[in-house]
Amino acid sequence: MAHPQPQEQEVESPKISAYDAYFETVQSRKKLPGLLQENLTFAFSKVPVSAFQVVPGGKVIEIGADTCIADAVKVLSRHHILSAPVRNPEAEANSDWSDKYLGIVDYSAILLWVLETCRLSPSFCSATAAGVGGAGAMGAIGAVALGVTGPAAVAGLTAAAVCSAVAGAAVDKGEAKDSPTGVNNLSEDFDSIILQDEHFKSTTVRSILKSFRWAPFLPVGTDSSMLSVLLLLSKYRMRNVPVIEPGQPNIKNFITQSAVVHGLEGCKGMEWFDCIAAKSISDLGLPFMVSNEVISANINDPILEAFMKMRENEVGGLPVVEGTKKKIVGNVSISDIRYSLLKPELFSNFRNLSVKDFMSAISKNQGKAMSPITCNHQSSLGYVIETLASKSVHRIYVVDGEECQVVGVITLRDVISCFISEPPNHFDAYLGFAVKQIMKH
Repeated sequence: MAHPQPQEQEVESPKISAYDAYFETVQSRKKLPGLLQENLTFAFSKVPVSAFQVVPGGKVIEIGADTCIADAVKVLSRHHILSAPVRNPEAEANSDWSDKYLGIVDYSAILLWVLETCRLSPSFCSATAAGVGGAGAMGAIGAVALGVTGPAAVAGLTAAAVCSAVAGAAVDKGEAKDSPTGVNNLSEDFDSIILQDEHFKSTTVRSILKSFRWAPFLPVGTDSSMLSVLLLLSKYRMRNVPVIEPGQPNIKNFITQSAVVHGLEGCKGMEWFDCIAAKSISDLGLPFMVSNEVISANINDPILEAFMKMRENEVGGLPVVEGTKKKIVGNVSISDIRYSLLKPELFSNFRNLSVKDFMSAISKNQGKAMSPITCNHQSSLGYVIETLASKSVHRIYVVDGEECQVVGVITLRDVISCFISEPPNHFDAYLGFAVKQIMKH
């Protein structure tokens, strides 16, 4: 939260050590002038979280832990959102957030659960693929997920506030950007379709939360700084940060990695941003991993193996390569599972499908090839940010030479890391106690 917390003497978590190692690598490779980096970090420390635009309607939708998967999907779709915090129904009204909320459930978690169920139970694939209208419950979820193209609301950084802070002036709340994206309406028979499948009726959100959740639930207060939020989204690998208003019982807002990068893209034309955006990614030490660390999928691999790689390595997508030089020919992501759910004949054969066949099926469905999104070492950071924001993607692959060999990947996390550093003792003073408590579980 926003104020210093008491500390416990305990052995440092391996996860925290990994976060430290990542951020130390980032800082050692960046070639920003020291004064500029200090001013940027100071600026973000003066921008309040409350400057970020709240979700539409001003209320964050929550889902009870004992809600079945079928009902959870309907809640997400009805409110045109991708994810929702999960409330513990056993917690008392005045409980602390750590007791009141168990985590965040989203379409990715549900899709991963579907994937794991398919892997462990082949009959589940064929049975659910033969439901109402040939699509069954899986087709219904696929139809819903297919319409979701981004966060419910994309709020920008308060560019004017950052600029003022860099200049040493007072921070004022500016106008944030809002680019809501919705989902397609549910089909008329969605309720009857999804409720017919026992898996969706008997499985609760609580039961999949820990197994299919990639990041802990860790909120900040509205009186926290954007620096703390950016550190959570970059160094500490959070995909979104819930915002809680001190003294109030409910979550007030979400701030996502995507929203921050969209906000940075909106700062184009401001001196402090252009100074950094004009630099090549190599000048900023990007990508932050060497080529042999890039996790990829061969075009002839089973698609199920590719998706399991994503889960095991806690990544949302992989470059698809061919040949000994790892020429990039495509990309697959967790969200692509939704296409298989729309095609019963595809889903029923999911265990035997190759990456190549899967990509071909999706390309045919979309009417265009699945071209990978790439850049090279000479590309500017501004180009990377504009590409990530305009195409609403979470990663861009770095290629080298005429063979387009994959030599790196730049994620939303990496981009955010370029703009900040961690002041001495910031972790212990503002984040340490809460993060260490989460890491115990």
